[in-house]
Amino acid sequence: MATFDDETRRRVAAVFDRLIPADDHPAVSGAGLFEHLERLAADEHTVTLTERALELVDVLDDRARTTFGAGVDDLAVSDLDALISGLEWDERESLVQRAAEAYYGGADTPGARMIGYDARPRRSPGAPIEPPVVPATALADCDDRYDVVVLGAGAGGGVAAWTLAEAGARVLLVERGRALSFDDVGRDHLRNHRSSVHGNNTGPAEDGNPREWVDRRGQVVSVELPHDPRWNNNAMTVGGGSRVYQGMAWRFAPDDFAMASTYGVPDGSSLADWPIAYDDLESFYTWVEHDLGVCGDGTAHPASGPRSSGYPMPPLPTNTEAAVLGAGARRLGLRTGPVPLLINSEPRNGAARCVQCGECVGFACPSGAKNGTYDTAIPRALATGNAHLVTGTRAVEIVVDDDGSVRGARLVDEGTGRERTVHAGDVVVACGAIETARLLLDSRSSRHPDGLGNAHDQVGRHLQGHSFVSVFGRFDEPVLDLVGPGVSIATVDHLHGNDGVIGGGVIANEIVKLPIVHWRWAYQPDAPRWGLGAKVEMRDGYRTTSHLFGQVQEIPRADNRVQLGERTDALGVRVARLQGAAHEETIRAARHIRGVAREWMEASGAHTVWSDAIPTGLTAGQHQAGTCRMGVDPTSSVTDPDGRVHGHDNLWVADGSLHVNNGGVNPVLTIYALARRTATILAATR
Repeated sequence: MATFDDETRRRVAAVFDRLIPADDHPAVSGAGLFEHLERLAADEHTVTLTERALELVDVLDDRARTTFGAGVDDLAVSDLDALISGLEWDERESLVQRAAEAYYGGADTPGARMIGYDARPRRSPGAPIEPPVVPATALADCDDRYDVVVLGAGAGGGVAAWTLAEAGARVLLVERGRALSFDDVGRDHLRNHRSSVHGNNTGPAEDGNPREWVDRRGQVVSVELPHDPRWNNNAMTVGGGSRVYQGMAWRFAPDDFAMASTYGVPDGSSLADWPIAYDDLESFYTWVEHDLGVCGDGTAHPASGPRSSGYPMPPLPTNTEAAVLGAGARRLGLRTGPVPLLINSEPRNGAARCVQCGECVGFACPSGAKNGTYDTAIPRALATGNAHLVTGTRAVEIVVDDDGSVRGARLVDEGTGRERTVHAGDVVVACGAIETARLLLDSRSSRHPDGLGNAHDQVGRHLQGHSFVSVFGRFDEPVLDLVGPGVSIATVDHLHGNDGVIGGGVIANEIVKLPIVHWRWAYQPDAPRWGLGAKVEMRDGYRTTSHLFGQVQEIPRADNRVQLGERTDALGVRVARLQGAAHEETIRAARHIRGVAREWMEASGAHTVWSDAIPTGLTAGQHQAGTCRMGVDPTSSVTDPDGRVHGHDNLWVADGSLHVNNGGVNPVLTIYALARRTATILAATR
């Protein structure tokens, strides 16, 4: 634990105040620096960051005394700047990051106020804000048997439970995480699912939940913390990722369901057609849009596929950035329109509308306007009286009888350690693509020695997400209103039909960025990283920098996969081992989408344009999919076209694991639609 006596404080302040000095706004030492360092030092996972900062200050102080005969707190500004410049890049960057976190890492920091960031709601909710009722049942109080046990209360599991409970089935919905209130999720800009600098704001716990990662050399590496990018976390809480998502509500395009027929199968890929077509899912897409609630313009994006109905709500209000980018798109002949969102743009069904705050993705909604399963499907399932929700509970095994037939699930209360087996007529697995595959692989028996559904070594293969590319543009005048959510214009013209490219992706503008996210992601690369020049760059660049991003359809590879690791977690359960890399055709498509986004930004009038590097590794975090792909042939798929695991009449999958490929857009609407379809079929078989 770091302690800051007066002498230490003087030395630390002298160094850090050269990184972010005073002008019309305070220097970093008077803007929460010591509180930030103390907070880091109080956490066993971040204490080394404070220790490293103090070590580097001591290094500078020693060099100051050796070179100039005085400590850092007595040096001339030019001499101290020279010493800081003489640090190795990674040493200096470590100090700069701590300073930036303290200055820009919150809604009420001096840095946030300096750049004009304001997280407060910009309009009224239009209706009373009524938090959903999500009562949980203790595992000890659950019944011994249910008609259906649904494992995972995220996007797919929530919709499946609602569909089944409405159909009259008695359902137990099991969630590893907790039901987090708005205050529980919190507003920490350094610990959330958009800015996981030092942690996440949902589960799992940081201790006792490692995963394994296979690096580029084939070496197995232990990944201890769930917010490490290699862990590939999706939120583990009631509602899953839908508790904190942005809610982009795109349908997969018709050609997404026939990729192999359209493009052929590239060498080294496992590209395949779905066993169902867009038309098989269209009515379920419509159901989701109307029953959960999507705002948008149903006529704006014809490339997304034919529709039987428009959206039930108009799009959210547009903004200056959309007007600027819209003019550029017209110069290029791009068709654009608003982004469909699982957010109430107006009060609906007793729920409030979006209040357009500046803290959206990564956080819970202050007005409850995000239509995730926490706010919609799960409360409605529980309200039927046919469903129980148990939280803080792990499914550690899908139980089979002596002939190998599925009979229920072995569950463990993570708080008490109590274990029990709950029997069921059907089991639905919806733990997310990584944990669904891991659970099936770890549910081994004499009849299924390699795990359930894995007779042909298919469970866990074809793991995918989305490759994201970003293009930034700097304008002479402000282009950002900072009115949330901010994302308001997109084109889907390049989902398909790109010369020399397999697939493609949507291109859209970004949400309102947290100040620290702008500093880490959208900061102009040739600008000063520290000193007064860096402070001016943040102040001048925050509102004048536009951001277009494209999410690119990944070409699946069979070797991108989930396997069982050698390590075990706090419950003694074998952890997931992840490995994979981007296919060369994914990289080619990403370059194309990045090029289109760059042309769009330039045509919109940006005087300086830059972009991120193309991802080349595994990208299976919040958009994870594909590990239990559906198909007709059991030798190349895990489930049948209905989502039922091959060889089992009562074992189903209802999450992104089913996706044969993951489209060039956000997958959540397809997860919802498939879960509704699978649960409807299951209900009809009972």
